[in-house]
Amino acid sequence: MKRTPLLLALCLGLLIALAAWSKLGISSPIIVGATPPATLVPAGREAALPTQTAADTPAGTPTPQPTNTSTATSTVLSTATPQPTPTATPPPSDTPTPTQEPVTATSTRAKPSATRTRVPPTRTKAPPTATVVPTSEPPAVEPTRDEPPTPASEPAGGAAKAKPVVVNGRTYDAYIPAATKKKQYYHYTCEFDASWVVFKTYGIDVTLDDQLAQIGLAEGTEPYFKETKDGVLIYGGDITNAYSGDYKENFLARSTGLAMSKVFRHYGLRVTPVHSREGIEAALLRGELVWVKVTADFKPGRPSTWIMPDGRTWQTVLGNDHAAVVMGFNKDAVVIRDVLGPTNTNYNRKYEYEVPWAKFLAIFASQSNDGLAVAPPGQ
Repeated sequence: MKRTPLLLALCLGLLIALAAWSKLGISSPIIVGATPPATLVPAGREAALPTQTAADTPAGTPTPQPTNTSTATSTVLSTATPQPTPTATPPPSDTPTPTQEPVTATSTRAKPSATRTRVPPTRTKAPPTATVVPTSEPPAVEPTRDEPPTPASEPAGGAAKAKPVVVNGRTYDAYIPAATKKKQYYHYTCEFDASWVVFKTYGIDVTLDDQLAQIGLAEGTEPYFKETKDGVLIYGGDITNAYSGDYKENFLARSTGLAMSKVFRHYGLRVTPVHSREGIEAALLRGELVWVKVTADFKPGRPSTWIMPDGRTWQTVLGNDHAAVVMGFNKDAVVIRDVLGPTNTNYNRKYEYEVPWAKFLAIFASQSNDGLAVAPPGQ
């Protein structure tokens, strides 16, 4: 029992010595190095300890590491915890922390996704405005689409719908059997003879006097011509409103489609001026004969200028002015009804014949592209 107080006294003395040694910082031979504090450092952060001690402690200094182990561990722990927050300072390439920083960067990139989700609302708003604009525009566009009656008069659309017509072994896109008669009323009444063909084909009997009563004879002197430095000038009456000249004797006597349209309209026929191949083809495809001013035998005429009393002019030819009817066509030629027939200038002239498109259009142009598409009654 006496040993018990001695053991207690020894233990108390050891405790006091240990406390004194720890306060004085004297390394005691009883504590083995500083291993216990080192074992307190968490895994993964040991790599940071050498870098910080190497950077903070200069080379060649004595290593009082056992005495400062507690402070070292505390500084490491304190610095390790705030490291993830300062994103501005790039971490060393050795440390695994950079792998954590891109994660924060990706989290910041997630914000644009939020902005991208805001874009669709603006895009969804755009379609309504786009749909509103077309609804306001079609009214301005639709009238032009409703106007294909004029394009319908073009041969491209009509020719596709028309069935080919075979006449005497010849194939035509359009062919209207036209009435005929032998010889003209008089030598210079070709305008009225051509109109007779149209009237007769449509079942209307009209005489020369009937037509003259509707078109009227132009007042003024008998037409005459002069050759000048500017070409041949023919002085006569208003051929756009009446017939000018003596149709029995004067080779200059003539009229135009503008004046002849009055005759057709008087008998209830619809008249449409045509001035091109497209207009002629379209009219024939609609079943309308075409009254045209051309030249006899489609020979080139001497270009001349008709001068009316009020000074207006009209391009025509001098001596072989003529009128005929176009009754058919294909891609190569037009079919002509010509009641002039055989004469002393051409005994072989037929009442029906073809003229190549190129030749026809050239002669047609020399007569101011003067043509009238005449529709059958009731159309």
